[in-house]
Amino acid sequence: MASTDMADKDVLVDIFTRADLIMQSDIKFRQMIGAGQLQIVYYPVRGQEVVSSAMMAAVNQDDYLVTIYRGLHDQLAKGIPSKELWAEFAGKVTGTCKGKGGPMHITHPATGVMVTTGIVGSGIPIANGLGLASQLEKDGKVTVCCFGDGATNIGAFHEGLNMAQIWKLPVIFLCQNNLYGEHTHMRDTTGSASIKQRGEGLGMRSVQVNGNDASAMYAAAKEAVEYARAGHGPTLIEAMTFRFHGHLLGDTSHYIPKEEMEQAKKNDPMPILRQQLLDLQISEADIAAIEAKNAAIIDEASKFALDSDYPSGDEYRIDVLDVEIAA
Repeated sequence: MASTDMADKDVLVDIFTRADLIMQSDIKFRQMIGAGQLQIVYYPVRGQEVVSSAMMAAVNQDDYLVTIYRGLHDQLAKGIPSKELWAEFAGKVTGTCKGKGGPMHITHPATGVMVTTGIVGSGIPIANGLGLASQLEKDGKVTVCCFGDGATNIGAFHEGLNMAQIWKLPVIFLCQNNLYGEHTHMRDTTGSASIKQRGEGLGMRSVQVNGNDASAMYAAAKEAVEYARAGHGPTLIEAMTFRFHGHLLGDTSHYIPKEEMEQAKKNDPMPILRQQLLDLQISEADIAAIEAKNAAIIDEASKFALDSDYPSGDEYRIDVLDVEIAA
């Protein structure tokens, strides 16, 4: 598994800032849903904050991201403004997709978030399309495609990675391996010992990394970005992580052994990263200021979402291809 020395202080502060926003957002979403203030389907991401924060710290804002419906952490880490993101989750017209996409279909091209897909693994061939466009246009952009371990068992994963490798597309395939595809452990669905092995079988540059280690994850991400931007082709990153809640809110995680969950929470990446900042002589006051700023952003965003209007009836006919099929 890939490892590295401690990342630069400024980089770790950047990663922590993104990760804390994700953590606090996740907590706030669950609180508001529990209080009946929001009535939405929600996929908790607590425990996976560092993976996406370190990855997005290594790319540019105009680089592309394709993610999945369990992608709140990816979307916030890439920079979607919280107000617009919260409004879309709430189904309001002020959201990124005017309330018509909802949590499973977040799109925000201004920050490079091109597609959030509700179909497991379907983002992989889409990412290839974006990568091919960048290759043809020579715009120097890379595309990050996020998915879970469960997605590696569908045809699009194998076909998509094979195509990306043959054409040397500037795509980073980030498998956030939390060991559970919905409610099933990876060992019951995957024949190979690791996802990394699957990439290697296709001849692709492939690494496995502790995704909850900010320095290691950032190093792996930065290398992959530089490799792709130099025209050498794709990388498969298998980032080992864990989720502290069920696949979706209401799922009790009964299928995860109690001792496995307890051990994962002992290795919670957020307090570990926070302590790393303290060890680097970043003051408690400075860290608290980051946390307070994020809390204020979330309070403003959640209020904005609640106060915004739902789309009008006419709005549902806009941005939609209306095809009349002749009898």
